[in-house]
Amino acid sequence: MAFPTAVNNQITDSVTQSNVQVLGSSAAVALGNLYQATAQALANAAHNATLAQQQMNMTAQAATTTGVALLYSIDTASDAAATSMILKS
Repeated sequence: MAFPTAVNNQITDSVTQSNVQVLGSSAAVALGNLYQATAQALANAAHNATLAQQQMNMTAQAATTTGVALLYSIDTASDAAATSMILKS
């Protein structure tokens, strides 16, 4: 209980107990904030990993499409060159 003052003892006791309650719960609140921040950071990391994987899949698909188109165009170009040589002779 608080020291005797000019204010009613019940009021000072109530304020003191309220302050003790705030100090007692501060550790739990801090730990809750830490858990929340950690969960948010892990969720952001998982989202970024998923986004990077999707972007890599799109890049790989574009590279594959370009490579296949190049392979098909090489054969067509050589056929066109051979046909052109035959027609010129």
